[in-house]
Amino acid sequence: MYSREGQAVGTFKAVVVTKGESGTSAALSDFNDADLMEGDVTFRPEWSTVNYKDGLAVTGKSPVVRRFPMIAGIDGAGTVETSSHPDWKPGDKVILNGWGCGETHLGMYAQRARVKGDWLVPVPTGMTTRDAMAIGTAGYTAMLAVMALERHGVTPARGPIVVTGAAGGVGSVAIAVLSKLGYHVIASTGRTSEAEYLQRLGASEIIAREELAGTPRPLAKERWAGGIDSVGSVPLANVLAMTKYGGAVAACGLAAGMDLPGSVAPFILRGVSLLGIDSVMCPLAVRRAAWQRLAVDLDRKKLSEITNEIALADVLDAGAKILGGGVRGRLVVKVD
Repeated sequence: MYSREGQAVGTFKAVVVTKGESGTSAALSDFNDADLMEGDVTFRPEWSTVNYKDGLAVTGKSPVVRRFPMIAGIDGAGTVETSSHPDWKPGDKVILNGWGCGETHLGMYAQRARVKGDWLVPVPTGMTTRDAMAIGTAGYTAMLAVMALERHGVTPARGPIVVTGAAGGVGSVAIAVLSKLGYHVIASTGRTSEAEYLQRLGASEIIAREELAGTPRPLAKERWAGGIDSVGSVPLANVLAMTKYGGAVAACGLAAGMDLPGSVAPFILRGVSLLGIDSVMCPLAVRRAAWQRLAVDLDRKKLSEITNEIALADVLDAGAKILGGGVRGRLVVKVD
């Protein structure tokens, strides 16, 4: 039996990653309801987004997908259809970030998803499911990084905060949030043509990526009280070497590599702290707190500024673009 759109009843559209003799490939395909994985909540993703990890999954550039076939998409927001979980009922608006979705559990680039209710958080009051995915995992990660700096005592009075990969998803949201909280933000980017965009988000200074690209010294001139880094490798080592006494850097990405070719000098001579940020398995209480903060501390006008909308079929091209540094801000995916 088929629907009026020619789609088999009991199936839905999804971006599916498969593996063959020549490697992995991704395509927009029909997927059968019967092949959904176990879970106590079934919901309808209405919006998703494109993160760096999604780009790796759909292009096969890195082995982030651990089972096949896999529906890609590490985050989504939508409406609960059925639930046996005590916290959720049909009609609830929910957000999912991480928990292995798109890697070991079927992901969110799909018109239907079945997951554990313990993985979900409610869409904050006043926020739509589209807003939630305009923020997405990148923005939620940025908020986790801001909260980590706050817990370490890095306040606006302590000095500037540097944000690397500033024109990307994490960087864009981090700048918008930090500036609203009163921080002096220094934006580091390889796309200096985006300077006006970054200033509109709230960056007070723009520095070229090259300033953080040289061979890291054990210690360099103190320039900032802290940082949010989504790049890793040499830039992160340089950020640490330039961090002021007692400062902290929140690290949440590896666009430049997984290595850290630096020195222990910032840690033992300046008391600098490196704060690891994990969004995938983050405890539920912290997730809820981060999303509540985003509802308050992220200017919706700035969110609109950084967001572009694409269709589910456009995810494949977008995945390649985000790996090439060709995406500014956030891409929100209309799933339903």
